[in-house]
Amino acid sequence: MRRRPCLTTHTITQEKECFAMAIKIYGDPGSGSRRRVTAAAAAMGVAIEVVDIDLFKGESHTPEFLEMNPHGLSPVMVDGEFVLYESAAINLYLAEKAGSDLAGRTTQERFEILQWMFWSGEQWRVFATLTFDEVLAKRFMGQPADETIVKLAADKLRAAAAVLDAHLAKHSYIVGDRLTLADFDVAGPFSQNERTKIPLNEFPNLVAWQQRLLATVPAWAATKREVDDRIDGALAAAGIKL
Repeated sequence: MRRRPCLTTHTITQEKECFAMAIKIYGDPGSGSRRRVTAAAAAMGVAIEVVDIDLFKGESHTPEFLEMNPHGLSPVMVDGEFVLYESAAINLYLAEKAGSDLAGRTTQERFEILQWMFWSGEQWRVFATLTFDEVLAKRFMGQPADETIVKLAADKLRAAAAVLDAHLAKHSYIVGDRLTLADFDVAGPFSQNERTKIPLNEFPNLVAWQQRLLATVPAWAATKREVDDRIDGALAAAGIKL
């Protein structure tokens, strides 16, 4: 009996029946981090298979998943025997494998891209994630947000956004005037900002840049719809109104 080919997107159960050796990305469709990978892969023309992991059902904490990422976080990439987590690292790996210039055309450009990706992880996305955990994740657990933490995160984001807004006053994209992996990395917090109310809309150049990405990068617009459908659906199912 002939086995069916892998689906482009499927569940972790269906994945066990899949025999192709394509690059797999495991993650929840509501994850802004998975969004960064799937959107970048599409922009680079990298073929991937997306395996849905339901974070609300605890699928990222099964023994099978924890073997791939002991932190229990998504996304995770599996390329043959090679397993890699952290979205920025995955995108850099995919870019190198595909020979994509989204990771930089020159040594100087490559390091400038890395600068912004490291900046994003340390001074930017971490506070957006902290806000999500307080404002949304706690609601699903029936717990109130710690407003002290929410304010701290907002202050940190506002300070970083001021630097980024000034930078984007002179550039159409994060590095130079073309799309790179830095854009996907720094754009991550926009995945949830309308729900968490982080202060990104206070900065006009950030807003203009985000709209530019949505208008010119089809995968970024498509993955926004995917994240919105997933999170808004989960909120509605839980009876949570923001």
